[in-house]
Order: sequence, then C-alpha cells, then structure tokens
Amino acid sequence: MTSPSRTQLPDRTPSPLMISVAGIRGVVGESLTPPVIARFAAAFAHELGEGPVVVGRDARSSGPMVLRAAVAGLTAAGREVIDVGLATTPTTQLAVEHLHAAGGVILTASHNPAAWNALKFLSPRGEFLDAETAARVRARYETGGELWERWDRLGSAREERAALDWHVARVLGLEFLELPRIRARGLRVVVDGCASGGGIALPRLLRELGAEVHELDCVPNGRFTRELEPLPEHLGALGRAVLEHGADMGVAVDPDADRAAFVDAGGTPLGEEYTLALGTTVVLSRRRGPVVTNLSTSRILEEVCARHGVPLRRTAVGEAHVVAAMREIGAVAGGEGNGGMILPAAHYGRDSLVAAALVTQGLAVSGATLRALADDLPRYHMIKVKIPRPDTSWEGTAQRLERAFADFAVESTDGVRFSRGDEWLHVRPSGTEPVVRLIAESPSDARTRALIESARRTLLAEV
Repeated sequence: MTSPSRTQLPDRTPSPLMISVAGIRGVVGESLTPPVIARFAAAFAHELGEGPVVVGRDARSSGPMVLRAAVAGLTAAGREVIDVGLATTPTTQLAVEHLHAAGGVILTASHNPAAWNALKFLSPRGEFLDAETAARVRARYETGGELWERWDRLGSAREERAALDWHVARVLGLEFLELPRIRARGLRVVVDGCASGGGIALPRLLRELGAEVHELDCVPNGRFTRELEPLPEHLGALGRAVLEHGADMGVAVDPDADRAAFVDAGGTPLGEEYTLALGTTVVLSRRRGPVVTNLSTSRILEEVCARHGVPLRRTAVGEAHVVAAMREIGAVAGGEGNGGMILPAAHYGRDSLVAAALVTQGLAVSGATLRALADDLPRYHMIKVKIPRPDTSWEGTAQRLERAFADFAVESTDGVRFSRGDEWLHVRPSGTEPVVRLIAESPSDARTRALIESARRTLLAEV
C-alpha cells in the first residue's frame, strides 16, 4: 500500500469543547479551562464504584495545570487519586488494572495540536467508557448535580512511579514473543518519541529486547518538533536518522504513544496502516482466531485474515467500539489502521509497545527486512482528507452522499461507508475535531483520488 496522502486544513478559530465517549478535549484556556476540567473530573468520579482513580498524563506544556485541576476535581468529589505521572495511554490503562482502581483519567489530546489537551476516562478494566456511562458523566456535568464533598470527606492524592515497570513486564511476558530469538537478531532501531512519554517507554522496551536504540525527540518536554500524528509526511527526520545510524528500522509514536508507525531501513515510512497488519500477522501465526478493526482500516488486514482463515469484523471508528466487539467475539487481535495495535493478551487498548514488540518478533523469526515483510502484503492506495464540517445537518449530508454513490453498498454504522469490489470510501464526522473525515482506498491512486473528489464535491455542494 502506498503511503496515504492527506489534505491539511487552514488555520481556524479554535473549536468549542469536544465531548465524546472517550471524554472531553479542547483548546486550553478557551474551551478547556480549570473549572471545566475539575467539574468533569468530579462528574466522572461520581459514576464510579468504590476505589481510587488513576491519573496519568502526556508531556504537553499544559499538562501540569490540567493535572492539578483534574486532581482537584477528583479529590473534591471525595476520591483517592493515584498519580502515575508522565505515562503513555497504555501504561495508564494497565495501571488501572494493576491497582484494581475504580477507574482512570488520561490527560492527553493525543494527535491534536499543542494548544489542545483532554481528559479521557477509563473504566475499572482500564478501557474507555461505554456510551451509556459516558452519557451519564456528561449529564451529571451539564445538569449540575451534586459533585462536591464536605471538608471532612475530601479525597487525597499520592504518587506511584512503577507503572512503566508493570507495562514493560507485561509486554515481555507475551507468549507471542521469542525473546532469545529477538535478542539474537540484535536490531538497530531509531525511536521518534514525539517529545513525550513514548520517548521513555519505547527505548526502554526495545533495549530489553536486545536492540541498539538511537533516540530522536525522546526527551519528554512537550516541545514538539513535528506534526503529532505519526504519518509518513511527518517522519522525514526519523527517516534521515535511520539512514544516518544504519538502522534496521525506525518507529514513531504520537504524544500518548498508543499509536506506532514504522520506517524501513531505507528511511521510507511504511504508513501507519501497516502496523496493525504486521502485528496481526505475528499473532495469527501462533494463535488463530477472529480479528476486529474499524470501518476506516485498510483492506490489507482483510488479506492477512484471509491468509490465516480467520474472520474479520469491522466496527465504528474508536477504540471503545473495537474493544467491545473484541470482547464479544473473543478476538485474538484487533485495532485501528491509524497505527493502533490491540492485543488482548496484553490488555484491551491500543499500545505502541505491543506493536513494536510484535514487529521485532516478525523480523527475528523471518530473518527478513521490514520492507520485505511489508512488500509481502497486498498493495493499495489510500487517501485521507479532512474538511470543515458543513453547516447543514448530517442527515441531509448523508442522503446527498448516498445519492452520489448509489451503485455502492452502504454501511451507516458510523457516518457512511461505501464499498464496491476492492474499493471503498468512508465519510464520517470526527469525534475529536470539528471536521468531516474522508478516507478512500482502491488498487489505483487515480481511482482513489476520484472517489475522494466525488465525495468532496458532494459535501461542499450547495443544498
């Protein structure tokens, strides 16, 4: 598959607070303020059972303020808070599970620009909330129900700094990894840590796997030097570093390190869609079973599943949707095509450390290069575009799209997805930005571009 191309949006007026199943996100000092943070944290606290609440954060410059406001809200609601400090999203998820906590809050806006931050709420299983619980949290926040405890019933906060130890140990103990073979391969890897927690976690794991690690932007100071999504067009510095160090591969993450993307020994990005396909290939070679992904993920994964004779199920976009389906059907692997690998044997959450470990396993067992592993998979052309969301109702927009693509099969679980043969187009309102996302894929770059342009004209046409 060629690297997906994307259209960037022009600068716009900052958006209002974005509220979704995962939590809330907004521009710090505008839509995301200390009162909003504290009140939402307190509303979340009141929807949990007994026990402490785990809090972790990425390295954004606003992180310390957002942490203090969130802890204030949680303790004012009577909760004990366990602060795991600077931690990746999967590390925080595992800490909730390890500590038998009532829930958790991850303070990260993931791929959104530096001005943004967010509160992502976790269930007692360390997973994102289901829609029903998220709706109750939002209703409590908006209706002004009782949130605050008396002075003699306030909670407390303490620090816990062993969360990464638990995370690394969990990954190294996976049955899918042959540690002696991986260590014997002696990989040389460059890590682009995106100036956040992944810059600590990934180098540590890879060194445990016997790799010689060279670090790029691994100081977690939040001074981002590239666009935050680990997309091919953002990984030029990583590609140059791979060539400079003669590395076998490079791996890049986003600020909360739940997503990973890889660069081959020639300094060329594979594209984030390959992460799930490569990881799932390793898993299915040792344990067969169903796989789950979302509606926007490349058809490459369909080929991987077909080769191993296992079913692939698709869900709405979003980790919570994928995880719910994985639990329902007992999936052995799953994730999203944005570089998010989910392995139930580790935990039910996207995890860049799991992805990196599985890729090193694939390299060690095959003896091949990363590029050779990627070239063994089918090749498709994918394009991802985002445009400002039209002022018209989404229902009207969807109807116009359905008329424009009348000869395609339609799936309306999440936005509208049109498919025909080996080509497809997915159009959906974003849950994290005030935009509509257009994703298309086909065997031909020209055909994929035609699908995108047809959808764009339909979206922007006057009603």
